[in-house]
Amino acid sequence: MRTPEIVLVTKHQCHLCDDARDVVARVASEAGLAWEERSIDDDPALHERFAEEVPVVLVDGTQRDFWRIDEARLRRIVEAARAV
Repeated sequence: MRTPEIVLVTKHQCHLCDDARDVVARVASEAGLAWEERSIDDDPALHERFAEEVPVVLVDGTQRDFWRIDEARLRRIVEAARAV
């Protein structure tokens, strides 16, 4: 089984980001995986790419969800990425 990279792209003072953080933390914890949070406020390239879509979940560098993160979908994506 491989270890997919999970990244949550957020911004400061974002209630959707707070909700997404909970979902990503729960799914990653259940899968025994680490995850990383990056803020568009601290990274001009991320800001340019995702300013209108945060929060955004990336799995192995591919955008998989944005705004309201679907927990069941993220769980399926992570499981599929682990199986590759």
